[in-house]
Amino acid sequence: MKRAVIPYDFNAFGQAIKAARMAKGESRKNVSVSPRYLANIENKGQQPSLQIFYELVTRYHISVDQFFFPNETADKTTRRRQLDTLLDDLSEGGLHIVTETAKAVIDTEKQK
Repeated sequence: MKRAVIPYDFNAFGQAIKAARMAKGESRKNVSVSPRYLANIENKGQQPSLQIFYELVTRYHISVDQFFFPNETADKTTRRRQLDTLLDDLSEGGLHIVTETAKAVIDTEKQK
């Protein structure tokens, strides 16, 4: 007897891809996937092929841990991975501004 396999719901993944793509200011035409295929992944939770899954998570720095292990804390969330990518493109002056801003936010949060 075959073991019953519960299909994985890709809706949350599709929403994360859409949010990351839009945050980057990219249209579906800019991605190396058919725009219709990408729309189905983003809006209908269509299961992507493993290759497309890999291409999307690496392109948008999506942490898959949040989808596969929702009850565990990931080393780095998608937001942290995306921030790391942005920080890589900053000059020393830009890093200084971000560092001082982060310190101010931390100070404000400690006061709450």
